[in-house]
Amino acid sequence: MEEVFRPVKRTEKQMLVRWDLLVKEILESTETNNDETEEEQRKRIAHLEAHPEEWFNFYFPAFTYAPSAGFHRSATERVLQNREWYEVRMWSRELAKSTRTMMEVLYLVLVGHPPVLNKGVPNGERFKKRYMLMISNSLDNAVRLLMPYKANLEYNRRLIKDYGEQQNHGAWQESEFITQKGAAFRALGAGQSPRGTRNEETRPDIIIFDDIDTDADCLNPELVAKKWRWIEEAAVGTRSVSEPTSIIFCGTRIAVGSCIEYATRLADHVDEINIRDANGRSVWPEKNSELDIDRVLSQKSYAAQQKEYFNNPLTEGSVFKKMAYKPARHITDYQVLVCYTDPSYKDTNDFKAVVLVGKWQGEFHIIKCFLDKVTTAQMIGWFYRIMDIVGDSKCLYLIEEVFMQDAIKKEIIAAGRNGKTIPITGDTRKKPDKYTRIETVLEPLHRNGLLYLNKYEKDNPHMQRLEEQFTAFAPGSRAHDDGPDAVEGAVWMIMMKEGKGKTDGIIAAPAPSNSKRF
Repeated sequence: MEEVFRPVKRTEKQMLVRWDLLVKEILESTETNNDETEEEQRKRIAHLEAHPEEWFNFYFPAFTYAPSAGFHRSATERVLQNREWYEVRMWSRELAKSTRTMMEVLYLVLVGHPPVLNKGVPNGERFKKRYMLMISNSLDNAVRLLMPYKANLEYNRRLIKDYGEQQNHGAWQESEFITQKGAAFRALGAGQSPRGTRNEETRPDIIIFDDIDTDADCLNPELVAKKWRWIEEAAVGTRSVSEPTSIIFCGTRIAVGSCIEYATRLADHVDEINIRDANGRSVWPEKNSELDIDRVLSQKSYAAQQKEYFNNPLTEGSVFKKMAYKPARHITDYQVLVCYTDPSYKDTNDFKAVVLVGKWQGEFHIIKCFLDKVTTAQMIGWFYRIMDIVGDSKCLYLIEEVFMQDAIKKEIIAAGRNGKTIPITGDTRKKPDKYTRIETVLEPLHRNGLLYLNKYEKDNPHMQRLEEQFTAFAPGSRAHDDGPDAVEGAVWMIMMKEGKGKTDGIIAAPAPSNSKRF
């Protein structure tokens, strides 16, 4: 009878290739010193175990090619110093949340928590973890995430030399394995039955949830709620009541309604780390340079950037579903022109925005937009480019009144070009809530076909950013909205001017003549 071989699926081939590369990398990076004496080895191990960062660097050189950041070290200290712990790590992509967690777990299994006086642990001895569950959105993904654990236990020559042979040939599958010293590891997909999960008499004492949410599931609140019930009742329910357990969620906040969001309400500590800090700088410059981050972000939409790298999922199109474009008129056709600026002077991570808005036959056209993270000097340069466009037409030049407004005015006056300064005035109105303002003033215009972006500027990155900020605008969102805020300011002023004539304190002045026009 002819033997029938089951063809290897593409995903299985990919896993095999990934496994081979991982093993090769571990073997090549973990050479050992065979000339070391037993005493030297004992002292070296004792020193490494007392210094977890050095332990990580020595045993996992393939994974620690960049020095750790402060948030890495703080996270490790929390996990190692607390036998009973529940932490949510909402770390951006490229911040090594899975890798860091793996090194910590293997430390707790092979070395243990620092000596403590707790139940069942004699004075001076370390408490070692015995059973880890790796849980992800599917079994395949959980197996993939468990792969580095298995590969290191099986092929890491430094671990084997110092902690002995780990592979147990009688219980060593890809989804579940037990070391020769009795530490168990199991992969589990969301929804699978974990009932009866034990390692002899030991229940899971480390439960890792990694990438538990999916984009598809988060579109359906009922699916998220069902998965969360499974997490609470079935997965976490496998732990012992009396034995200390470490629970760690790894992932980004990909949706407002997500399992990791639910976990933040129960955790002992929530660690939200974005690719850049509040000042707009890389949180891990040793690995991710500013140029590298800029390059990656430039290849993604604003919504994708916010979700994957800033823990800020956006409900796109909840207010402005799709922005309309129309070619701008000749500048002299506009009845009213307003150049409005949001200088974002308080937060260095915000965008500065300068927009030129004109009204023509009941329509509001966003003729020109500058929207970027720049210096005040660069922003002033934008003013003069707007003045070149406006030419001899009258235009109101307004700037949002903010803290340090006088300092900005002085810079603008000092930057006079060819003796020409910008006749700019602060918008001193008492503004209501930003979301309310933008939705109330601009959404009806947009919905009724009266608000347009300049079609001639559609390929301009500044106008593209403005469109992205409009479509990302939503109640409760943390998305940047400096562009829509500036547009609202300009439209509101146009309405005020038309309704009440020349607004008190607002200067309407001609700009220098120039032939650059729409």
